[in-house]
Amino acid sequence: MSQENHENSIAIVGLSGYFPKARNTQEFWQRLITETECITRLTDEELLADGEDPELLGHPNYVRAKGIIDDPEAFDAGFFGISPAEATMVDPQHRLFLECCWSAIEDAGMNLDTESRAIGVFGAGGMSTYLLHNLTQNPRLLRENDSYQLMLGNDKDYIATRVSFKLNLSGPSISVQTACSSSLVAVHMACQSLLNGECDMALAGGASVSFPHKRGYVYQKGMVLSSDGHCRPFDAKAEGTVEGTGVGVVLLKRLEDAIEDNDRIYSVIRGSAINNDGSEKIGYTAPSVDKQAAVISEALYIAGVDPSEISYVEAHGTGTPLGDPIEITALTKAFRQHTDRVGYCAIGSLKSNLGHLNSAAGIAGLIKVALSLKNECIPASLHYSTPNPNIDFEHSPFFVNTRIAPWKIGQDTRFAGISSFGIGGTNVHMVLSEAPTPVKSTPSQRRAHTLMISAKTKDSVLRYALELQKFLETNKDTDLADVAFTLQTGRREFEYRRAVVGRTVEEAIAQLADGSQRLEAADQASQMVWMFSGQGSQHVGMAREIYASEPTFRREFDACCDMLRPHLEGQDIKRLIFAEPEEEEKAAAELRNTAIAQPALFVVEYSLARLLLSWGMEPAAMLGHSIGEYVAATLAGVMSLQDALALVTHRGRLMQGLPRGSMLSVALAEHDLLPRLNQHLDLDIAAINSKSSCVVSGPTTAVEAFKASLEAEGISSTMLHTSHAFHSAMMEPILASFTELVRGIRLTPPAKPFLSNVTGTWITQEQACSSQYWALHLREAVRFASMIEFLEGEGFTHFVEVGPGQVLTSLARQTLKNASAVPVLPSVREKQGDAARLMGALGTLWSAGLQMDWSSLYNEETRVKVDLPLYSFDRQTYSLNAGASMPVRHAEQAPVAKPKAYQERRNIKNDYVEPENELEMIIAEIWQDLFQVSPIGREDDFFELGGNSLMGIQLLGRIKSIFKVEVSVSNLFESPTIGSLASQVLDKLDTLTEEEAEEVQQTLATLLIGVNE
Repeated sequence: MSQENHENSIAIVGLSGYFPKARNTQEFWQRLITETECITRLTDEELLADGEDPELLGHPNYVRAKGIIDDPEAFDAGFFGISPAEATMVDPQHRLFLECCWSAIEDAGMNLDTESRAIGVFGAGGMSTYLLHNLTQNPRLLRENDSYQLMLGNDKDYIATRVSFKLNLSGPSISVQTACSSSLVAVHMACQSLLNGECDMALAGGASVSFPHKRGYVYQKGMVLSSDGHCRPFDAKAEGTVEGTGVGVVLLKRLEDAIEDNDRIYSVIRGSAINNDGSEKIGYTAPSVDKQAAVISEALYIAGVDPSEISYVEAHGTGTPLGDPIEITALTKAFRQHTDRVGYCAIGSLKSNLGHLNSAAGIAGLIKVALSLKNECIPASLHYSTPNPNIDFEHSPFFVNTRIAPWKIGQDTRFAGISSFGIGGTNVHMVLSEAPTPVKSTPSQRRAHTLMISAKTKDSVLRYALELQKFLETNKDTDLADVAFTLQTGRREFEYRRAVVGRTVEEAIAQLADGSQRLEAADQASQMVWMFSGQGSQHVGMAREIYASEPTFRREFDACCDMLRPHLEGQDIKRLIFAEPEEEEKAAAELRNTAIAQPALFVVEYSLARLLLSWGMEPAAMLGHSIGEYVAATLAGVMSLQDALALVTHRGRLMQGLPRGSMLSVALAEHDLLPRLNQHLDLDIAAINSKSSCVVSGPTTAVEAFKASLEAEGISSTMLHTSHAFHSAMMEPILASFTELVRGIRLTPPAKPFLSNVTGTWITQEQACSSQYWALHLREAVRFASMIEFLEGEGFTHFVEVGPGQVLTSLARQTLKNASAVPVLPSVREKQGDAARLMGALGTLWSAGLQMDWSSLYNEETRVKVDLPLYSFDRQTYSLNAGASMPVRHAEQAPVAKPKAYQERRNIKNDYVEPENELEMIIAEIWQDLFQVSPIGREDDFFELGGNSLMGIQLLGRIKSIFKVEVSVSNLFESPTIGSLASQVLDKLDTLTEEEAEEVQQTLATLLIGVNE
């Protein structure tokens, strides 16, 4: 009966959860396959500490059991831009649902910054017992906060829309409330929204976290809770369930979209149905056989699946003597419409592991089934030995699965059903199938890979690095290229960053374990300069690994070599650059030949630049050292590639034909060098490389004599390995010939900015299009230091050497004060491979804040996103126990003083700037009291701290009560800092009456006592 139906199928592409004794879905699965009951046996000490009535502990029917999650009030408020004060007043169900939604997005490998499609949110939450037992029991809180703010933080209506707001999701956002079936109904509604085209992706799930959290119950015979804290679905000893807490979320897509996007699919929702019992039952809370059977039959029909094909059903399975027989009867009735087979379909209930998660029960069961299909096994249903006498398993299609059972992929598609029934009669059934055969990665030719980690805090980065290290240690067969791809394209980029380069998984593990790397916030305003190396940096084997592993580089390189061949009289420059070991010595000698060296450098640097451009790296400026300026000019469009190759080849040949000369690197500044050259008029300054390094050029005998004179003064100098005296008077014989050569090509104004070696500043249109300029360029000194100093002064922050080695990097670092310089290829003497250096450079630049299109690295290979640790939230506990002192208070009721409850400032981009006067000090304390953050500086932004319109009104109310002046909300929104707010208050103080001014002075005097304590 079943057919492949992609059109109406929904893929589960991401999931997350937080369940009893399981902080994530990986731990959740481990608990299931190890047949672990996750119910906590609470001690009297724990119960009393959480406020339980001591008399109840002596009750003979008191059951000390509950499925609890760890630290339910812990939350990363800063990650979502929520202030500590606001977080305290938001129900933990909403907080954890928000975190799980983010984790599900990451689990799907989706970066919201690059995703423009509509994403819906369908969420469910339980009754806010946090509001009832924690917030409303605090008299001060009720006095100081209006009911509207409490409602926004705790009412079920806002669990979905808060996610949409905080994550900027524009699809339908709906809170779903059908009691115990709420979260599976939310998934059903999400599927309908996707099929109707209302959204392209949907988050769906629910949360159920009750307070007091560590609390048992008094067993009552005939009610839904068991006598001993165990849930025994379908068993003769079943007496009920156990209360549990948890949160779960799935990310859904239309199946055809998921396949097209090459998503990792857990399983497929083939169809679902929903109905209500109506009144054809014995009571409002009672179940209905007929309506349960009807919803199951409808779901199977919609899915196009025959009941005989279903091999597992995740039952509602509350373990009650009445509910379990009704559920099996209903399932049997639905299945019997199409099959008479018996005992072929396994059945189980997650409630035997976790207890009843109420509004999150359905989503927890769905996640269990999705993971079972993915991992090809069915976990055991616990605590079953003898069937409930009212269940006729012998003549039904079902058997209780009491041991973990293999569920292997075979010729026939595997199908499963899942039911969830709510008090009040809303029933939902869903039919799932295994995912389509996934696309497999192709072997990566890249020799090294960059693993990117980013977070909103340093601590989160450090923790995630450790988690990733542990993951790789236990999953060493993971394809490192897929790990890199997932981190690069499937995660949002945050301020604090760390990049790790590895050629193997073992190497990546070692790098992750090295915690010595300094973490600084990335600068989104970073500007990048490309520096193209000059002659002398070329060597045999330069960029060999890049040529072998990067198709874009290889195509550009080969195209250049083909264009060069006519100009090199048949010489194969590629054979020289990538010479075999037995030919390396001969090739190295050839590469020292200027006529070969210059085009060889050009080809490597140009091809490397084109590769970086294809990866979305765009320099804000370019410069080159001597021959390197031709690469910059070509990329800027001044000359065509073909003309540039011809020009640099003939330039090198003309230079090679000149009399030989020498060049000397001197450890002197230009102004110290010039007087000494007055005695050596046949020498010229060929390059000013830094404030303490220049190059002198001229006839060999003159250079040697000058070197001797420097040695006599104790001044360091080094002869360079060059054949000619470049950038000196010895170049003048070829200037006319070279000028004529340049006149023969078409020069156009630069489309991208680059600098002139001759002037040390931006090249002008006239210079770039002048043949005389390019002749002068080979004669005059290279003003490298001036170019670096000029660009840093213009605000450029990162100087990238695009060429072999790091000569320019070293020279630039001698001049730069604050900016950084980064090489992308190793020198001939370095052991690090080309690929590792290049990937390391990308990681360094990304860590500093520079952007690139990481997905473009994989345009010519197939990569898949893999299961990796998710964002490591920087959780802190935001709790307000009943009767506790509410930290948020009005200024007129108590002196402003820093309580211990204040959180340290986090996730604030600008540095702390202390208040400048007493007025600013008092306003700063009001802000700190409002946000529960300390210290807050005069330049911190109200909204970056987590402020909103309600908090703005609250803040301005305090300002009015203290200073007797009114500041409008619009003024606060326009100038949201303490400094600007203080200025507005100061201006308005002049309008007070004498009596009002005196009252304000008395209040301020009192407040300042608290401030200064």
